[in-house]
Amino acid sequence: MNTLKKLIVSIGLVSVLCAIPAMAQIANSVVFDAPSAFYAGNAKMPAGSYRLTQPDADNNLLLLESASGSHSVFVEYEVVSSETRHAQSDVTFNKYGNIEFLSAIWVDGRKSEMQVLPSKFEQNTAKAATAEKHSLSAKSAGQP
Repeated sequence: MNTLKKLIVSIGLVSVLCAIPAMAQIANSVVFDAPSAFYAGNAKMPAGSYRLTQPDADNNLLLLESASGSHSVFVEYEVVSSETRHAQSDVTFNKYGNIEFLSAIWVDGRKSEMQVLPSKFEQNTAKAATAEKHSLSAKSAGQP
């Protein structure tokens, strides 16, 4: 009987550990409209409609694609926890002068955000100016 208890506890722990990465995942996709050009990672993206997806749940990479399919880039992120659930999906940008960088993604109902790791270009730009943060509303959507 003691062995059975150990097995049940072990399976329970493995289940919990497997569920933790899922907290920050994008279940289907997040879509948003960018009114101006911005940088995502090292790529400059033009104004337009975009979709963010997470192709592989085991990696901290997001795929950002324009609605037309003409522009795409992978960006690396880290999960940052919050005390409260976010009321709506949105994307946040850091703006230095007239240059904008994709900074974070919130998915509605989650207690964590996905912070995009800054590129070398953003790090160098941040040395010369203070970031002004602003967010755009986004919506969670199913895969096309």
